[in-house]
Amino acid sequence: MSNSSLFACLRSLAGAAFLAGLAAQPTAAAAGEVTVFAAASLADALEEIEQRFEAATGHDLVISLAGSSALARQIQQGAPADIFISANPDWMDVLEKDGLLEAGTRFDLLNNSLVLIAHGREAKPLEISADLNLPEILGDNRLAMALVDAVPAGIYGKAALQSLGLWDDAEPRVAQSDNVRSALALVATGEAPYGIVYATDAVAEDNVTVVGTFPAESHPPIVYPVADLANRDSPAEEEFLTYLQGPDAREALERQGFVVLDR
Repeated sequence: MSNSSLFACLRSLAGAAFLAGLAAQPTAAAAGEVTVFAAASLADALEEIEQRFEAATGHDLVISLAGSSALARQIQQGAPADIFISANPDWMDVLEKDGLLEAGTRFDLLNNSLVLIAHGREAKPLEISADLNLPEILGDNRLAMALVDAVPAGIYGKAALQSLGLWDDAEPRVAQSDNVRSALALVATGEAPYGIVYATDAVAEDNVTVVGTFPAESHPPIVYPVADLANRDSPAEEEFLTYLQGPDAREALERQGFVVLDR
């Protein structure tokens, strides 16, 4: 074989090897990143979902947790989020009216319940009714709640106390925090002897006791809506929304005490 023929043969083989190498990497090329803004009460469930979703799809899931009100305001200001999971419909309604949701992607994912928790593991149960004597059980201490006029858990808690005729006694004793997990932490550390959180938050903390559950009729239904945001679209976002409604995500959510809604 002449030198020129040999060179042409080697060049052809090198080109074929290069093309084969490109064809062997479709997964890396298809991988995407999904940024999820989610209510703080979803922290533990989403940690598990993140690991499972990434392992199943190869996509990178970036989760930002905070109070729904704070997250909604960040989205209004242009924060680069792809998916929003709110702890109540009101903040999702705000974003929808602003034209910030991808049409047809919104759905209700979860229900939750509201509980009264106490510091420690041996607190005695209390009957949550209009006869609950909050000044007596709190003494000079505080009742931990998320922001009562902004954060869903605080809004629901205030509504429940008002419905039962307990708000006037409770209001001057409330210690408000930025989100429900911060309220949970105040009770877990003993800085507040009692607090109002979601049932799912209580599951996540060993150093609190659920001493009572607020009647469902004492507050609006606790619904978590989900939507794709109208900023950018990618197959990875669609895959995550589909995954959220599948059996693996349902298992993780139910393990934390959420009620997963069927579409």
